[in-house]
Amino acid sequence: MASQKQQPMVRLERDATTTGPTQKATPHLLPCRVHHTGSVEPVQSFWKPTQGEDGTSTAYFRGRKLVGKKVALPEGYRGLVAVARDGLQKEATEPDVDDMERDDGLAAAAGKTKTSSLFVQSEFDDMVVWSHEATVDGAADPYVRGVEEWLTLADQIHSFPAPTSDK
Repeated sequence: MASQKQQPMVRLERDATTTGPTQKATPHLLPCRVHHTGSVEPVQSFWKPTQGEDGTSTAYFRGRKLVGKKVALPEGYRGLVAVARDGLQKEATEPDVDDMERDDGLAAAAGKTKTSSLFVQSEFDDMVVWSHEATVDGAADPYVRGVEEWLTLADQIHSFPAPTSDK
């Protein structure tokens, strides 16, 4: 029998050095890739968004005009900004629910899965999605659609219908 490849489990954890409530943030999704992984302080020298009367934001990044639209998460959802830290993978020995229900002898072998931890830095209720030169097209942009459509659809799929009384 072919071996089944296990997907690593991801665990969200609060950083042990953090005290008090999780800080609030507003993520900005930019339509660009910057090939740099180091510090960029101070950000204020090159990132100065301004608010328009129509609720959009305008900024210039490397000489290109960007227009941002604030997108709120649906009620009942919250976003998390989390970071991975190198070297924190470990073996989990507890089988998951699917493994416990299996009766074919593979459950013991499948019980060890790699787990990684993501550490929560902040949380958010909305984000700003940026586009070149014009307001982002909500029908075409995957981030806007993901928030406005897919999360709502997922909520409906995973909800239980209200009981009806038959009289």
